[in-house]
Amino acid sequence: MNVRQIYEKVQECYGSAAKESSGEYGRAVAKAFGYSEEELTIIPKDANLGLSCGNPLALAKLREGETVIDLGSGAGFDVFLAANRVGVQGRAIGVDMNKGMLERANRNREAAMANNVSFIESAITAISLPDETADCIISNCVVNLVPEQEKQLAFSEMFRLLKSGGRVAISDILIRKDLPKELKESMALYVGCVAGASHIKDYEKYLQEAGFRDILIVDSKHDLNVYTDVNKDGSRDCCCAGDPADNHLENLVEQYKDLDFNKWAGSFQIYAVKP
Repeated sequence: MNVRQIYEKVQECYGSAAKESSGEYGRAVAKAFGYSEEELTIIPKDANLGLSCGNPLALAKLREGETVIDLGSGAGFDVFLAANRVGVQGRAIGVDMNKGMLERANRNREAAMANNVSFIESAITAISLPDETADCIISNCVVNLVPEQEKQLAFSEMFRLLKSGGRVAISDILIRKDLPKELKESMALYVGCVAGASHIKDYEKYLQEAGFRDILIVDSKHDLNVYTDVNKDGSRDCCCAGDPADNHLENLVEQYKDLDFNKWAGSFQIYAVKP
C-alpha cells in the first residue's frame, strides 16, 4: 500500500460514511467509548457517526475562552462538544480532508448556530493555520489512518500549532503486538483503523521527536469489538470494518467476522504537553 492508495481508500470509505445516518449505532458506539448521555444530547443530531475509539475530551480539560483544534473532525462530534466547553469567547476548529464530512459538519454548524465553530479542509500533516494557534489539540481515531511515512508530520504539526504550555489529548487505536502479515496488508483493516495503527513505543517516539514532554499513554480497556457487536444485521461500519471498495469484500467479511480485535489492538488515551 503506497501513500496515495491509502489516502484514496480512506477518502472513499469516510466519504461514504458522511452520507449515512448512524442513529442508535452511533449512540451505542459513543457510549461504549465513554461519552455520557448528556454529551450526546447537546450536540447536533447528525454530528455523531459512530466513528470514535475513545473520548479525548475526558483528558483535554478545556477551559472557557480557549482555542481547541480537532484533527480529523468528521461531522463535528467532538468539535461541538469542545465548543460548548470553551464557550462563546473560545474557538473550536475542526480539520478534515474529506469534502463530504466537511459539508455535513458545516450543515450541523449552521443548524446549531455555533458561532464559535469553524471547519478547515486539510490533511492533518500540513494545516493552513498560524503557529501557536491553539491551547489544546484533540483527535479521535484518526492518527492511525495517516500513512506511517507521514505520521511524524502529523505530530510535528500538532506541536507547531500549539501555544507554549498547550497540550494534546488524543484517543487512538494502538497495536498491542505485531499483526500477522495478512492483517497488516489488508486495506479493509487499514481503513478500519487497525492495520495502520502504531505500537505504543512508536507513538511515544513520534511525540518526543516533535518536541512534546510529559507524555502519558494509557490503555482505556474499551472493547473494540463494539463496532461489530452493536450491528444486529451483521453489517460493518468504517472503523474496524470491511471496506466496501475492497475487491474481496465477501471473503474479508467471512474471514474477519469472528476476529477479536482486542487481541491485536486497543483503544488508548494519549496526553502530552508542549514545553
